[in-house]
Amino acid sequence: MAIYHLSVKTISRSAGRSATAAAAYRAGVEITDERTGEIHDYTRKGGVESAELVLPAGAPEWAADRAALWNAAEQAETRKNSTVAREFEIALPEELSPAERARLARDFARELVERHGCAADVCIHAPGKDGDDRNHHAHILLTTRRLGPEGLTEKTRELDDQKTGSKLVTQWRERFAALTNERLRENGIEARVDHRTLEAQGIEREPTRHLGPAATAIERRTGQPSHKRQQHNEDALERLQRAREAGELERQGKEAERSIIDLSGDLEAAKLERSERQRIERMNSNELAAEIRRIRPSPVASLVERDQAVREAAARLEQLSAQHQAGQQQEARAKEQAEQWREQHKVQAWLHDRGIGHAPELRELEELREAGRTQWLTTAPRIQDAILSKRNVEQDVRERIRFEQAPTLLKVDELEALRQEKVRQEFEQQTRQDENEKKVEPRHDRGMEL
Repeated sequence: MAIYHLSVKTISRSAGRSATAAAAYRAGVEITDERTGEIHDYTRKGGVESAELVLPAGAPEWAADRAALWNAAEQAETRKNSTVAREFEIALPEELSPAERARLARDFARELVERHGCAADVCIHAPGKDGDDRNHHAHILLTTRRLGPEGLTEKTRELDDQKTGSKLVTQWRERFAALTNERLRENGIEARVDHRTLEAQGIEREPTRHLGPAATAIERRTGQPSHKRQQHNEDALERLQRAREAGELERQGKEAERSIIDLSGDLEAAKLERSERQRIERMNSNELAAEIRRIRPSPVASLVERDQAVREAAARLEQLSAQHQAGQQQEARAKEQAEQWREQHKVQAWLHDRGIGHAPELRELEELREAGRTQWLTTAPRIQDAILSKRNVEQDVRERIRFEQAPTLLKVDELEALRQEKVRQEFEQQTRQDENEKKVEPRHDRGMEL
């Protein structure tokens, strides 16, 4: 099984970090921080296989310059505790070629950019000389603000929000696993990754912990394995791999939930968000029901059926099935016609079978029958491949659609919960109103009956 790893971290001034320093280190370049005048020079750093920027459509030309982009990210923030960048750290399967690993990192970064409207700096690092030689990985550094034609604008609040941020991280982890498996499948590699923890996978195994800085320092100083490494040497590779998939990522996930909260604050954006919340809260239950109907996405199954890739896969399967059936029909028809001809021309057929004579009509029918048989025999395994391919395409499309719909469905759930609360409040209000009307209803004295 290929190694899976995805963690989300923030680059914050409160921790003494900067976007310019982070970008320079990951790309192995020199960047001068125009805000502080500090020079971050990592040109001598090794292990950087590639570094490229992925920008949203309509980004200004100056953003294609790494130093200009990250200086702009720094200057856009004014608070001393601002979060100036966000980082996705991902493992790249050793089973893929360098070109395919680069494509995987770039495609994932592009999806991040398209979803959040930010800019991404994709830096692929080779495994460390003294570490796991399978540890191919990439650092995807994201701006915390969206990038438009006018430059960096509002914050990516969907990742900053305490409620939605952690759920989005989980969704991105699932999406990266799906994208990785898609690449492995495309390249004919049987290995697969799983973003779930060992517990979720039903694997009873306690993951190993990293050696830590103390043990590592001892090894650097002495040149010999530390006592801790010797204790875990028996299955180090396997257990470190599992640690990345389970225990370590579980810890990182919790850290990510805490770190995605951005306290830097864009007051204008916060005001807009508060205004939108107030608008929603003022709605009654019927208005909320209409809003839910408006934003609720179409069923996944119907979208999968209409997807172009799925339609093309279905068309290929239908074409092969038609060829298979046509071959069977041709064989059966030619066989029947040959039998009829033989019945009508018994002598010629007898001579033909023994090679004494030649019957062109019978020869042609035999060739037609053989061609039909060859056609349906050769299409049979191709049909099975087409069925499997269609299922894989449907699965990939289904996962992509579910991922794309997740933020909207999350909002739908929140609105539905609010609508139900509104229904309860409206019912209680109507009940109180009815009771009050009964109390003030005038009484009419009945006349005496004679």
